[in-house]
Amino acid sequence: MKKIVVIILSSLFSLTMVAQEKKSKNKKVEFKVAGNCEMCEKRVEKAAFSVKGVKSAEWHADHGDIHLIIDETKCSAKDVAKAIAAVGHDTEFVKSKDEDYDKLHGCCNYERIE
Repeated sequence: MKKIVVIILSSLFSLTMVAQEKKSKNKKVEFKVAGNCEMCEKRVEKAAFSVKGVKSAEWHADHGDIHLIIDETKCSAKDVAKAIAAVGHDTEFVKSKDEDYDKLHGCCNYERIE
């Protein structure tokens, strides 16, 4: 009888732990994005907003990072990083393809780290 009670209690406890791992609808996320200028800023922010679930996106050239507010039930930071890399900007999660980087305007050609 004691074993049954212990099993029931432990299963209820584990269910409450799983329920607490809820995804946030307004999570603040920040990560590095390579770029140089205002054209980079527009391109990076436009790419971020193209991902469903991005509520706010601000890229700062002086710091080289993007500040996001995302709905985690619809997207992740890695999803946004992939979209940004697709327009030619390396992120700390995803490196852009060489052909995407080569399409950037001359002033937007940042120094790539191998």
